[in-house]
Amino acid sequence: MKLFNSMTQSIEEFKPLHEGEVRMYVCGPTVYNYPHIGNVRPIVVFDTLKRTLQAIGYNVKMVSNYTDVDDKIIKVAKEAGVSEKEITEKFIKAYNEDRLSLHAMMPDAAPKVTETMDAIIAFINLLVEKGNAYVVDGDVYFRVNSVDDYGKLSNQQIEDLMVGARIDENSKKENPLDFTLWKRTEEGIRWQSPWSLGRPGWHTECVVMINDVFKEPIIDIHGGGMDLKFPHHENEIAQSKAAYGTAIAKYWIHNGMVNIDGEKMSKSLGNVIWAKDMIASIGGNVLRWLMLSTHYRSPLNINEDGIETARKELSKVMQPLKQAYVKLSLADHVIGEDYDEVLVVPFLAAMEDDLNTPNAFAALFEAVKVFNQTLRQREIDYAKLSKQCVSIEKMLDILGIESQRLVLSDEDKALHGKWRAAVKEKDFEQADMYRAKLIERGIL
Repeated sequence: MKLFNSMTQSIEEFKPLHEGEVRMYVCGPTVYNYPHIGNVRPIVVFDTLKRTLQAIGYNVKMVSNYTDVDDKIIKVAKEAGVSEKEITEKFIKAYNEDRLSLHAMMPDAAPKVTETMDAIIAFINLLVEKGNAYVVDGDVYFRVNSVDDYGKLSNQQIEDLMVGARIDENSKKENPLDFTLWKRTEEGIRWQSPWSLGRPGWHTECVVMINDVFKEPIIDIHGGGMDLKFPHHENEIAQSKAAYGTAIAKYWIHNGMVNIDGEKMSKSLGNVIWAKDMIASIGGNVLRWLMLSTHYRSPLNINEDGIETARKELSKVMQPLKQAYVKLSLADHVIGEDYDEVLVVPFLAAMEDDLNTPNAFAALFEAVKVFNQTLRQREIDYAKLSKQCVSIEKMLDILGIESQRLVLSDEDKALHGKWRAAVKEKDFEQADMYRAKLIERGIL
């Protein structure tokens, strides 16, 4: 397996810290609204990465958090006249509904900030004691200058960052690049700490959760959207280096952003698309296919042409699969577990090459071409067809595309026989009636 490591800006051979095991953490959502289409791209990308790693033999533990403490959450709760917990529970539920609609596996652990507060406070206190953080009027800030290589992940120099930093004359910070670990606050949910009644800064949460869940300060893979490189992931690394001397993860993986009709999605442009609406419109399979049709590190442009292409491409795979299920069922041939390695190996090779899904799609279409040739034979080799079915299913499963095996009942088989007989006898009226019933049953 080869992966592009954002830290080294190069494709590297993947070697986990513990043989046969992969520990992966993906930054989760701040739950104050429904997920938009950009929020769910990481769901698809990192679920596909997990599936690929599992397919090649790794035992994968994937963790993704919920940020359920945030100014935006407080604002929405105040406007709605409800508690922050009501808001966060509503949108955690919505996020998971979208996740499952996209056929993504649930994380193996999903910690919440509100349930990790003691560990967060203890971690900030450690940084204060070590001199990497300082307290001003109940707020706690991290000293960026106390660690080396700040800006390495996002490929930025501190001098350049300083030029671009907004310098507030009344700032409490020693350095404009220093970031908040804890802030004293008068509103919203708050916790008592050694410094004030308040809540943590965003950048601290993931560092603590990784250590809290995995029980070690370094993991194999840390992932998220490209927009999290700076400052979020950069600040995570700085804290982890200060506290534990590690950069949190061996491999940093980032997915590209989502554009709508060639434009960046934003509220000001009015082009924000909720994931739930697109899933309801085109289905989870089509949306997932669309998201994987572009390499995960590249920007993904969503438009009507792309959606229609995804529909057609997916149909080219699913239709022959359905035809095979019908033929195998009519022949009373039970699909086994064996698959054709010749068909699957090129697909896996593409997926192992930094999740090269465009090449994986090409390998899948080549397999479908062979599959169709088997289907069109006058004398079908059902054992061969069965193996090819399993091969296609295996590839779809790694891509997270859901396919349901179709098994015909005796009634279905009898109806199918009547339809074929009517066609043979050129009784087109009867044939059309039987065909309509078969379509209604999802057989044709």
